[in-house]
Amino acid sequence: MATKGDITREKILGAARCLFNTKGFGATSINDLVDASGLQKGSIYFHFPGKDAIGLAVLEEARNSFMDFLADSLTGDSPYLCLENFFWNVMEKHLATGFVGGCLFGNTALEMGDSDKRFAEIIDQVFDQWIAKIEKFVVAAQEKGELRDDIPGNALARNIVAVIEGGIMMSRVKKDEMPLRECLEVLRKTLEH
Repeated sequence: MATKGDITREKILGAARCLFNTKGFGATSINDLVDASGLQKGSIYFHFPGKDAIGLAVLEEARNSFMDFLADSLTGDSPYLCLENFFWNVMEKHLATGFVGGCLFGNTALEMGDSDKRFAEIIDQVFDQWIAKIEKFVVAAQEKGELRDDIPGNALARNIVAVIEGGIMMSRVKKDEMPLRECLEVLRKTLEH
């Protein structure tokens, strides 16, 4: 059973994740966290020494959630269908948010990648893990003749991640599903055997 401290910590991280994803890390203040969480500054500082520590904790928690999302999404009767289910789940996830917020990892990479090594390292690890998971399904699909095999699996996996991130970003700006939908359609054609 969660303690009161655990509940408070999760409340801080939930509010921070939402704020960081929509406003950005730099534009979010501790006062914003106070307002969004309904907690006092003292409660926030009791659990975290500052905003950087909150940001790093948010990224670690988001990484775990995203890896669970990948595991839940990469399911199906064949490796290619696992990838298709993942594409569908990405679209559904962002449709559900109205394309507000986008991808926390992509957003943070753009905002913090050059200014804070700690943030950049976590984001780099997330992308490496994501590509490695996708690569397993790409290689398996290539071996079954479901995907083109003239491009190495790692390169295709990296391209899948890049196309999805770009599609999410463009759909976020337009608040329209079409850019992501088109990116996924072209991606499917690129992967065809």
